[in-house]
Amino acid sequence: MKKIGILFGQENSFPPAVVERINSKNVSGVIAEALMVDKVVQGEAMDYAVIVDRISHDVPFYRGMLKNAAICGTAVLNNPFWNSADEKFFNNCLATKIGVPVPKTVLLPSNVHPPDTNANSFRNLKMPLDWESIFRYIGFPAYMKPFAGGGWKNVYKCTDPADFYTKHQETGQLVMLLQEEIVFENYFRCYCIGGKRIKIMRYEPRNPHHLRYVVEGPQPDQRILNIVEEYTFKLCNALGYDINTVEFAVRDGIPYAIDFCNPAPDADRNSVGEENFNWVIEAVADMCIERALAHQPGKDNLTWGAYIKQAAQGNIVSKSNMDSMLETYMVK
Repeated sequence: MKKIGILFGQENSFPPAVVERINSKNVSGVIAEALMVDKVVQGEAMDYAVIVDRISHDVPFYRGMLKNAAICGTAVLNNPFWNSADEKFFNNCLATKIGVPVPKTVLLPSNVHPPDTNANSFRNLKMPLDWESIFRYIGFPAYMKPFAGGGWKNVYKCTDPADFYTKHQETGQLVMLLQEEIVFENYFRCYCIGGKRIKIMRYEPRNPHHLRYVVEGPQPDQRILNIVEEYTFKLCNALGYDINTVEFAVRDGIPYAIDFCNPAPDADRNSVGEENFNWVIEAVADMCIERALAHQPGKDNLTWGAYIKQAAQGNIVSKSNMDSMLETYMVK
């Protein structure tokens, strides 16, 4: 029997719905359940062919457990090794190499020294930074946010240098990004499941959370939707995420990827709406069944993105190399 386990925290609608949908399909030799663990012993496999991870980003114990399960052959969705290493600034760097537009962005050192460091720890960092050229490159207004993500926490809009300096002092030990503002005419949030199932959702990040998927107005141009779908496919397969959301802000007809490191994206019925909820439940259920049937005991059953595969071959990251690799991911 191939078991699929759902690992989750405070979610109430998505996990049981995925379990119910998988089991309702009555696929011979496949069963889904809420994952339960009573001990984690090094090098010992868990009784799951597939685990869907919805919570290890908040629970370090689970992250260690999932890495142990993965090295013993479980297909963990998303890859816990890559998930541990990934962050939003790197994602932007990768996007520039594969031809996906992103806002102009710079990385900022923390305003306060991290624990167990002092001024000598930063002798290779020229202080003050070249703020004049940074501000000239980014422009104002600009957005400052944590480089490693964290939802909408610690996100600041900075109107000018003085405003930036004041707000940067509030960020403490957080390493931040400073990013140009994209004044958009359309905004999209896209589910990407298994690197091939894509659902483009209109989204309004300026609305209250429960109304962000309620968007009125004329339908966007099909050309824009096609580009958004292409960029979503490229980003998720370059990164190697089985479950992800990608956000785009469209300015002057150009979709800019704003946020595409969401390995446990919102999938609550009350926020995404019934139609989007049903779509993602069906897509995740189908992907889990496919991965369970394809599972090979004693093998590495993780997803590794095109970037890692290119690096393993000793190739530099370039648009041509990545495009060639991504062709192998395309569903004909």
